[in-house]
Amino acid sequence: MKNLFQAARVLMMDLASTILFLVVYLATDNLFLAVGLGMVLGVVQIGWQYTRKQPIGSLQLLSVVLILASGTATFFTHDPTFVMLKPSAIYCIVGLVMLKRGWMNRYLPERAAPVADVATAFGYAWAGLMFGSAALNIALALSLDPKTWAAVMSAWGLFSKIGLFLIQYGWMTAVGRRRAAAAGAAAT
Repeated sequence: MKNLFQAARVLMMDLASTILFLVVYLATDNLFLAVGLGMVLGVVQIGWQYTRKQPIGSLQLLSVVLILASGTATFFTHDPTFVMLKPSAIYCIVGLVMLKRGWMNRYLPERAAPVADVATAFGYAWAGLMFGSAALNIALALSLDPKTWAAVMSAWGLFSKIGLFLIQYGWMTAVGRRRAAAAGAAAT
């Protein structure tokens, strides 16, 4: 259970800007305040890790760079359609990064080494989720008003990632136990 909470903590830290954006936007109906606070939180998180000399994952760094770039573009364009379509570009870029073999190793505890091959397969599943989310976002951005879109896509982003995380955790735990049992049986 400790490993579940450790991995969940890392995932929640990566989603913190999205969660803050959703809460602020739905509470205030102020897109620019929500985007601005999301940008600030992303910078603070990276700055905190940097000053504490903690490793910053490439996916996490890419996420903050994309948040800053897309947030800045939002402030300049004032176009809700652009704001609504920009997550599709972000999802595609993140999906491409997730196609890199082994990107998920940062999220795994040492004891998960025997199931690293399963983690690699799930890394590709995560990339698929990103590409699917990009397509869903385009469809919803072109058919919903901005507030409904923000609620639906933020909920989708949060719950789809939590869902895949839980499936992956359960699957990897089951495979790890099965392999440990087989190794124990082979040793006797």
